[in-house]
Amino acid sequence: MIIARNLSLSFGVQSILKDATFTINKEQRVGLVGRNGSGKSTLLSLIAGLNQPDGGALSVSNQYTLAYLPQEVTLASKKSIIDETMTAFADVSAINAELKQLEVMLENKNFTQSVFDRYHELQEKLQELNPDRARAEVERMLIGLGFSAQQFDQPVSTLSVGWKMRIVLAKLLLQKADFYLFDEPTNHLDIVAKEWFLDFLKNAPFGFLLVSHERYFLDELCTTILELELGNATFYTGNYAKYEQLKERNTIALHQAYEQQQKEIKQKQATIDRFRASANKARMAQSMIKQLDKIERIELPPTPKTVNFAFPPVTRPGKIVLKVHNVGHTFETKKIFDNASFMLERGQKAAIIAPNGGGKTTLFNCIAGKLPLQQGHVSFGHNVDYALFDQDQNVTLALDKTVYENIADSCPTISSQTIRSFLGSFLFSNDDIQKKVKVLSGGEKNRVGMVKTLLQNANLLLLDEPTNHLDIPSKQILLKALQNYEGTILFVSHDRDFISELATQIIELTPKQTVVYPGNYDDYVYAKQQQSASAGTHTKAPVAKKNEQDDKKNCTKQRHELNKKCNALERKIEKLEKDIQKASERLATMTYGQDGYQEAVAVLENLQNELNGSMQEWESTLENLA
Repeated sequence: MIIARNLSLSFGVQSILKDATFTINKEQRVGLVGRNGSGKSTLLSLIAGLNQPDGGALSVSNQYTLAYLPQEVTLASKKSIIDETMTAFADVSAINAELKQLEVMLENKNFTQSVFDRYHELQEKLQELNPDRARAEVERMLIGLGFSAQQFDQPVSTLSVGWKMRIVLAKLLLQKADFYLFDEPTNHLDIVAKEWFLDFLKNAPFGFLLVSHERYFLDELCTTILELELGNATFYTGNYAKYEQLKERNTIALHQAYEQQQKEIKQKQATIDRFRASANKARMAQSMIKQLDKIERIELPPTPKTVNFAFPPVTRPGKIVLKVHNVGHTFETKKIFDNASFMLERGQKAAIIAPNGGGKTTLFNCIAGKLPLQQGHVSFGHNVDYALFDQDQNVTLALDKTVYENIADSCPTISSQTIRSFLGSFLFSNDDIQKKVKVLSGGEKNRVGMVKTLLQNANLLLLDEPTNHLDIPSKQILLKALQNYEGTILFVSHDRDFISELATQIIELTPKQTVVYPGNYDDYVYAKQQQSASAGTHTKAPVAKKNEQDDKKNCTKQRHELNKKCNALERKIEKLEKDIQKASERLATMTYGQDGYQEAVAVLENLQNELNGSMQEWESTLENLA
């Protein structure tokens, strides 16, 4: 469906793409990864036809529909939420708009027979399009993305940018395109809406090219990873976890090849230097110089920085760090939550979970003293000193000061060496720390804010959305820092992986109470599933156990068959990957439109479809073996 041949694109001196050649078919589910600035968003806009390459050719089949969701979209609408979303059904919206105009004319009795006839014609067309079914689809989509039925008639103009983006996403999904380009689609979704969106994409009939900083999405959804690095586009079969394994293996091989090449270059250069001074061997030296110039030099990607630092010592608090008792909050006449009660002990790391609008940040701000308590009380334990990380770093950081000045002013007792070490661990070089904060990206500001928070010597951290705007490597750095932190943490996050890796307990905030679940987010999901299953099956009669020896024998036989199937599938996948490589190389030598071109495309697409099916079957077999 999408064919790139010798694609090149540069911004100034930076090469975004260099002679990139690849094919993506409409069923593929591709995760697009790369460092910040590697050109992920640029490639999506290129495929969407919003930009043109500097060289090469990019074609998108006109047999299929393509839909594109950029990171940010301005939605200016005077319509209600439901009416704006209904515009995804263009025919229904156009007919309804014309019907309204005709109804005004009919009411004023200012019409001719043709107006009357047109009105009845449109009514018949509307019935054929089944607007009730379209509206039901719209309502299901909006509720899945976190809107309540009570909000449907609310004007779009009253919504925040994040909620407007959800409407844009809903309209895009309702178009039912054949292939989607998603650029950070989860940026404005809470964890509940993300779960719905993940499930929606798992069961969707279309393929997509997805940019996401949430590895959980890349692991759960993608069967192929396309990496952009140093202007090169490289495909990896499998999800993000598989990509990391293959990438590490390739990186080791690349370094070995680089070292070997450097050794050969050094030897040739030494020979050239020795012969150059000799008159009778000068011609040989010149020949070797030309050979050396023709060598295609291996370029190594930047080595990821390793995080290695020690936290300043924190004061040891009492066993009970925080008590929240019967806290509730009301905005105007609407009760947001009530009877919020929980307790944090020393060393615990707790995440507050609730849908957007459920009051997470409000409860968080009540605990941090940013909002006055309307009911209940909050108390901190003996020797507790807390530090707060706010969602909006534009408010908490001094924008006209440098990165270093922001940290030094907030942490006067911390040495310059420690500040520089922490900033370096959070990917700020010596030059970076002298930049004014106002010129930094959202993710960079978040990293400055986190360093400022971690160096407060607090023994309780209150973190509101600490992963906002961070890419996967930056999240890993933050996660490692917080895992090593010896104090207590209370945090709000919509990143499932981050919660699962950090939390030791989950605090579920509901309108009427809080419920505490021990463990991480995966444990919380499992507990909720068990509760649902128990509620649905508690009246069923127990099933008699089978003979244990028979069970064991059957289990062993089944595992043997599954292992055989798994090994066969792995051999098949390996062969298909080789066939795809050959088919891609053949296609790269052909010109669009020449004899055999469409046949070559069809062969490649069929191979890719077969590979995707085999990969899904292999993953399913592995799950059964687990």
